Amino acid sequence: MTDTPLRAAVIGLGAMGANHARVYAEIDGVELAAVADTDPARVDAATRGRRARGYGDYRRMLAEERVDLLTVAVPTRAHLDVAAHVIERGVPLLVEKPLAATLAEGERLRDLAAASGVPLMVGHIERFNPAVVELQARLRAGELGRVFQVHARRVGPFPERVRDVGVVLDLAPHDIDVMRFLLGSEVARVQAETEQRINTEHEDMLAGLLRFANGVVGVLDINWLTPTKIRELSVLGERGMFVVDYLARDLTFYENAHVSGLSAAAGQPVDWAARHLKGVSEGPVHMLHVEKREPLRVELEAFARSVRDGTPVAVTADDGLAAMAAAEALVRSASTGESVSLPIAARSA
Repeated sequence: MTDTPLRAAVIGLGAMGANHARVYAEIDGVELAAVADTDPARVDAATRGRRARGYGDYRRMLAEERVDLLTVAVPTRAHLDVAAHVIERGVPLLVEKPLAATLAEGERLRDLAAASGVPLMVGHIERFNPAVVELQARLRAGELGRVFQVHARRVGPFPERVRDVGVVLDLAPHDIDVMRFLLGSEVARVQAETEQRINTEHEDMLAGLLRFANGVVGVLDINWLTPTKIRELSVLGERGMFVVDYLARDLTFYENAHVSGLSAAAGQPVDWAARHLKGVSEGPVHMLHVEKREPLRVELEAFARSVRDGTPVAVTADDGLAAMAAAEALVRSASTGESVSLPIAARSA
C-alpha cells in the first residue's frame, strides 16, 4: 500500500456533486485534484480554499489532470455520455444514481466498463447509512426471525434541483436498492399507482408494491408533495419490527411480546421453539446504538478503498441496473394499471 494520496475529481457540482468534492477533500488518503462544471460560480465555490483546479469542460480536465478516481454527478440525462468518456480514459468512477436515464443506457455503461476493466460503482448512498448497516447485520443474525414486509416512506417538498425525472426514477431506486441489500432477494413483481400534481412533465407521487422472490412484500410511499421531509424504513417480522430513521441515523426495535423468549435485540438468546407465529402484542421498545457517521463519507471511503486495493466495488453496475429495472417496471405498471413481472437475475452483490 502506498502513502501517496489518490487524486479524486468530480464532474457536476450541483448539490450532490459539491458534497462529493467536500468529502474527497476531507477523507484520509485522498486529495481533491480537480472539479468540472459548466457553471463558473459552482467551480469557484468548489475550489475556493482548496488546491483543486477547476474546469468548465470535463474533457479538458481529464486530458490535463492525472485522476485516480472520479464521481459523475451530472443530470441523469447526461450520465451515458459523461461516464462513457470517463471509462474511455480508464478512470475508476462512481456514478450517482440512477446509473443512467434508461435501462438500455445503464446496460451499455456496465458493458463498457466491464470490457475496459474500469471499476464502476453506483452511488446508492443509503446502503452506507450506519442505521442501515446495523440493521443488515441484525437481520443476517436472525434477530427478526422471518421477515414479512419492508415499508419505505420517502416524502418531502418538491425539489427545485430536479427537472429531468420524476419520483420513481429519482427517489424509488434508493429504497429498492436498500430492500434488495437487506433481503438478499430480487424483485419479482411490482404494482404501482402514480400521480402528477405539481411536476408538469413527470410523476410526483408513487404508491408502489414489490413482491420479492423470497416472498417478502415491499411497500413504497414516495412523493414530492409533503410539506416536511421524512425518510423512514421499517422491516416487519415475526419477532417485531425494526425502524430506520435515515435523517437521524437512528435504529429502533419494537418487540413482539407475544413471541416467547426475549429478542436478540435485547441481548438474549432467540427462542426458535416459537418459530410459528401465533400472535402479536406490544412489547418493549429498544433504541439501538448506531455510530452516526456521514453516509457519503462512508460511501466514498469504501470507493477509494476498492480503487486503492483493487477489490470489487460495494455497489455494482448490476445492483444499479436491478434498481432501475424495478423502477421502470413501476412506471409501466402505473401507466397500464396492471402488475409487471421481472426476470429474476442472479444477485450480484
